[in-house]
Amino acid sequence: MTTSHYERLPFLDSTFLALESAETPMHVGATIVFEAGPLRTPEGGVDIDRIRGFVEAALQYIPRYRQRLEWIPLERHPVWVDDEHFRLERHVRHTALPHPGTEEQLRAFAGHVFGQRLDRGKPLWEVWVVEGLDGDRFALVSKVHHCMIDGIAGVDLLKVLLSPIPDPVVSPADHYEPRPAPTPAQLVVDEAFRRLQGFAAASVSLARFLEEGREVSDEVCHRLEAIVQSIRSGWFSNVSSTPINGDIGPNRRVAWISTDLDEVKRIKNSLGGTVNDVVIAVIAGALRRFFTEDRGITVDGGDIRAMVPVSLRGDRGTGELGNQITMWLIDLPVAEPDPASRLKSVIASTTRSKEGDEALGAATLTQTMSWTPGTLLSVAARLAASTMRPFNLTITNVPGPQIPLYLLGAPMVANYPMVPLWASHGVGFALFSYAGKIDWGLASDFDLVPDVDRLAGQIRAELDALLAAADEAAAAAGEATAVGEGAGG
Repeated sequence: MTTSHYERLPFLDSTFLALESAETPMHVGATIVFEAGPLRTPEGGVDIDRIRGFVEAALQYIPRYRQRLEWIPLERHPVWVDDEHFRLERHVRHTALPHPGTEEQLRAFAGHVFGQRLDRGKPLWEVWVVEGLDGDRFALVSKVHHCMIDGIAGVDLLKVLLSPIPDPVVSPADHYEPRPAPTPAQLVVDEAFRRLQGFAAASVSLARFLEEGREVSDEVCHRLEAIVQSIRSGWFSNVSSTPINGDIGPNRRVAWISTDLDEVKRIKNSLGGTVNDVVIAVIAGALRRFFTEDRGITVDGGDIRAMVPVSLRGDRGTGELGNQITMWLIDLPVAEPDPASRLKSVIASTTRSKEGDEALGAATLTQTMSWTPGTLLSVAARLAASTMRPFNLTITNVPGPQIPLYLLGAPMVANYPMVPLWASHGVGFALFSYAGKIDWGLASDFDLVPDVDRLAGQIRAELDALLAAADEAAAAAGEATAVGEGAGG
């Protein structure tokens, strides 16, 4: 007899479920563009059967994609169980753009898909195969609920479907045999036993603390200091309202732009910081330009705070589903008129976050709240979302492979990621570096930020301004070196 099986969702994953509403679907997504190549059919379309067969074979490596949600009675905490009615056709869908198949049409379609909530009665993912894109291309428009995956794990999932060689070996599909889901009574009993184990573990930890004394005490103090630093960074304070914050609806617009990774590296090598620092500074400058030039709004003295996810995954963490992230809060210097000074301000903010262990503090808070009953968690999450706004927008930057990848021999041209919008957030930024490029994906509320394409254009303008500042600094440094060498001679 096959025994029942389920997996309890961790606290952070459960939070993404609790935060979801009709206006704030909490899935991450991407629009991935390919050259048709060997997937082109004689009729000029895309071989959807071959793609579906490949995805079906890959699911044996990502079993979460054939699991659905169930709920523990009374406390209403979610768990994963195998979907006994799984059908691939419900998740890998097929459509075509009308002629002429422009990127503008693709963006409109992606925005429509991204604004639709996933069905919680089925596995929480969906991929649309979109043919008819001009230039002999097609796209995958995908979305996965944030409770299943974070950005770093998403890159690992791409490794299952994409290959660095044009002609990969395709494994045969496995025979899917769903394990029985537990009964409600089983879930109640198991949850009671889990809590008893937790209390026992807490007793052991207390005994270890008393035995090891100073070593454990130092670790506790370090974590408490990190928690204080995380709280001081602004998690329990409201930021000012801006033109990109307000009541949002369920509909979305998307925009995207691609830039060279070497441009960002040139800036950081000349002006300092990291690739992520430059990215944040570019977005700060793009927002300033968007407000002043496109909206005619003065931003001097204004403050905008971004939430920047930080991965907690070590080398052992790759390949694991679920969310292993925490968050930094970074002030964006939109009031600063000089691009180089904006970057310097961002570097100072991220340095403080690193030195203050804000990531550790936020992670510790997450761990200490993991015993919160599901019903209470849901109420608390919605209350916090409606009464508090500790940040104005999200910026996430995911490093991807720097070599070309293929889907069944079809070259991947670009991968534009999308982040969900939190309550009252009108826009979010997501980036993916790939094969010497950075693909910037912007998701916005359909009505609050209808001109998101203009904001995407300002990214290019700000990047050019920082490049000019970097070249000027490099030239000045070169002249100073030449003068020094001449004096020494």
